[in-house]
Amino acid sequence: MPILDYLVQNGSSTGQFSGMKYVSPLNGEGWVFANPDTGRPFWPNKIQENWLVPVAEEAGLGRIGWHTFRHSHSSLLHALGVDLKVQQELLRHADIRTTMNIYTHAVPAALRKANSKVVRLVLPAQVA
Repeated sequence: MPILDYLVQNGSSTGQFSGMKYVSPLNGEGWVFANPDTGRPFWPNKIQENWLVPVAEEAGLGRIGWHTFRHSHSSLLHALGVDLKVQQELLRHADIRTTMNIYTHAVPAALRKANSKVVRLVLPAQVA
């Protein structure tokens, strides 16, 4: 996966970002998980099995995969107020209903905020 320019500029040439080690030092194309022999990215399943799964299991998250990141990305975009059509295009869904009904989940803070608005509406004197 290509890395953001911000991280490339603020990372070190030894392959260290915020204390998290990745496979190889930055190469000319800015790939995070680059094969040191070829400079090209590893296959996604290799990255998942060799890095993502072990780190997630060590963190107590269980086995995660690329699909987990798609759901998280969509939910975080929604929480940040990103337009639904933009979310759909970023996730490359043909139908916006897939983005809305399957990929986007309300985050707990958004649920609490929405619930608080209803409580303030119904019980304004007690909450104020």
